Amino acid sequence: MKVSIFIDKNREEEIQIFAHNESDLTEQIKSLVSDYSSHVTGYKNAEIFLLKTTDVYCFLVENNKVFAMTENDKFLLKERLYNIENSLSFDFIKINKSCIANIKKIERFDASISGTLVVKFKNGYTDYVSRRSVKTVKERLSL
Repeated sequence: MKVSIFIDKNREEEIQIFAHNESDLTEQIKSLVSDYSSHVTGYKNAEIFLLKTTDVYCFLVENNKVFAMTENDKFLLKERLYNIENSLSFDFIKINKSCIANIKKIERFDASISGTLVVKFKNGYTDYVSRRSVKTVKERLSL
C-alpha cells in the first residue's frame, strides 16, 4: 500500500483513497476522517454548544425532540434523527427506531430471557435493541 501526502495551502483539503475493495482499514480511515470533522450543534437552556460526535454516547428521540446524550448532559438538537444518522461515522449504529448508539461508549449488552438485548452505556444510560436491529447489531459487533 502506498501513502502520499501533499501540503498545499492554496487548495481545499480532501482525502482520496484508491483501494481494490472495502476493508476494515478503509472503514477505519473513513471513521477517523469523519470523527475529525464531525460536530453537532446542541442547545441547553439559553446556551449553544458545539459537540464533537466522539463525545456523544447516543442520539435519541424523546417527546418528538432529538437529543444528543453526553457523559453528563443531554443537549437538544434541531436536526432530525435520520439526517444525523446519514452524517455519522462507522462508530455509530441504530439500535432502535429512536436511538443511534456510539459503539465506543457502550459498556455492555444484557440479554433477557425474552431474547431482547439491553444496552448499558458507560454513563449509566440504558436502552434496548429492537427486534429489527438485533441481527444488524450482532453482525456489526461480531457477537
